[in-house]
Amino acid sequence: MSQIRVAVVIVNWKTPALLALCLDSIKLEPQQDSFEVWVVDNNSGDESCEMLKTRYPQVKLIENADNVGFSKACNQAIPLSAGEFVLLLNPDTEVKDGAIGKLADFMAQNPKCGAVGPKVLNTDGTLQLACRRSFPSVKAAFFRVTYLSRLFPKNKTLSEYNLTFQDPDKTVEVDALSGSCMMVRRQAIDKIGLLDEDIFMFGEDIDWCWRIKQAGWTVYYLPDSFIYHVHGASSRLRPVGATINLHKGMEVFYKKHLAANHSPIFNAFVYAAIWARALLFILVNLLRGLVPRRVH
Repeated sequence: MSQIRVAVVIVNWKTPALLALCLDSIKLEPQQDSFEVWVVDNNSGDESCEMLKTRYPQVKLIENADNVGFSKACNQAIPLSAGEFVLLLNPDTEVKDGAIGKLADFMAQNPKCGAVGPKVLNTDGTLQLACRRSFPSVKAAFFRVTYLSRLFPKNKTLSEYNLTFQDPDKTVEVDALSGSCMMVRRQAIDKIGLLDEDIFMFGEDIDWCWRIKQAGWTVYYLPDSFIYHVHGASSRLRPVGATINLHKGMEVFYKKHLAANHSPIFNAFVYAAIWARALLFILVNLLRGLVPRRVH
């Protein structure tokens, strides 16, 4: 058996069909003999685990009795895994054209790189902006809330968070990547620690990238490696819960890394704005559910 180079860690919750497509795409990787694949199932309660045992016996499976969230589930597998690099990969993704091997090769060629992520595409081929980001800031949040970043996507100041002014086909150093597909050097994990389990899901990737960069490593976006991502396949099953988790992640990140730079009054305003935004999103989703869909 080849020496393990990459540990692929996938957290699954009620997406068996998409998970199968993801695992089948990994099998097509030219370097797949040097990968080990871990799936942590967060008590899906469906055919996911039986499917894995029957169709993918090579996958190392952890079956949880409860849905412990993304961060905690990843943290169960990472310490048990082998390999110089750890790849967080969502079950609703498909890796293409040796994407994982390309990420690992880039890491090997750039020893100061602590994390690298691919170009992440929607199923229609458009770019998912979260795959290359700057760290959140109050200024960037203002530009997003006021839609100035969308009105002027090529303006460097207004679009600094999603980096839409940059060429999506150019390899660049960035602040943060998407946890849907993010490769991290084992040495970096040993230095900074595992994912923050106070973040159930959403935001753990930005927090990890922050700690990686604070520890002196670089973070890169590599468009030569690309994947397709359905985006939110699990979270759509519980939209209210997903909204709460998203904004909880925002609060945890701000409290850990940004609050010390501002006054308590300003911080209280920020926390209020975060949860007002969450409430607005929940109300919009509830109203959408009350409006009957038109039948054509």
